[in-house]
Amino acid sequence: MKKHISELMMACLLLVCFFVLSRQAAEVSNSMSQGGVKKNVIIVDPGHGGADPGMLGIGGLEEKRINLEVSLRLKKALENKGFTVVMTRDEDTGLYDESSNSKKSQDMQRRIAAINDTKPVLTVSVHQNSYQDAAVKGPQVFYFQHSAQGEKLAKIMQDSLNKGLGVERPRVAKGNTTYYLLKKSEGTLVIAECGFLTNPDEAALLQTEEYQEMVARALAEGVVTYLEQEGLMPLGNEKAI
Repeated sequence: MKKHISELMMACLLLVCFFVLSRQAAEVSNSMSQGGVKKNVIIVDPGHGGADPGMLGIGGLEEKRINLEVSLRLKKALENKGFTVVMTRDEDTGLYDESSNSKKSQDMQRRIAAINDTKPVLTVSVHQNSYQDAAVKGPQVFYFQHSAQGEKLAKIMQDSLNKGLGVERPRVAKGNTTYYLLKKSEGTLVIAECGFLTNPDEAALLQTEEYQEMVARALAEGVVTYLEQEGLMPLGNEKAI
C-alpha cells in the first residue's frame, strides 16, 4: 500500500514538473518570432545626445533634450504593457568615444550595432523636426521605403499621433531611402518626428510634461496596434495602455 502511494506521489510530481517545463518552453517560444527576433523586446532610440544637440529650435531649444524626455515616457508606457524596453541612451550622452575624430559616424554605427545585436521586434527612433517656415508643424513618421513592415508600422503610428494629439492638418507617413538608421537597420524601424521646434506653438507644447506624455502615449498605442495586427503581441501583455 505504502509502495503504491509512493509511486502515485512520484507520478504526480513528474506531471507537475512536466507542466512547469512545458509552460516555460512555451513562454520562451512565444518571446521569439522568425529569425530570432525577440517579440517582447522593443528598442527606443532617443536621437542625438552629448556633443550632438540635433535640431535647434526657437530660443536655442535643443532637440536632444526633448527626444530623451519623450523617449523615457515612451519607455514607461511600453513597460506598463509588459514589454522589455532597451534604450540606446538614457541620459545626455552620445554613443561615441570622446577621443573619436568622427563622433557622429561612430554614434550612428553603434546605434545600428545595438539594434542589430538586440534583435527587437521593432525600433522607434524619437526625433523632432525643424523648417525655415515657422508656420509648419505636426508630427510625421518615416520608414525605409523598401520595407513593407516599416511602412505598415509607420502608417499606424502616424494615425495614432494624428488622433492622439488632435492634429488639425494631419500629415502622412513618408518613405525614405537616405536616412542612415532606416537603411542600415536589419529589423523594423521607424523614425518618429514628434513636432517642429521651429513652430512657436509646437515648441512650447513639446517642452511641457503633459504634451510629452500625450506624444509618448500615442506612440505606444501605435506600437501596440501594429503588433496586434501582425499577431506579434506576446502572451500576457494586456491590450489597454
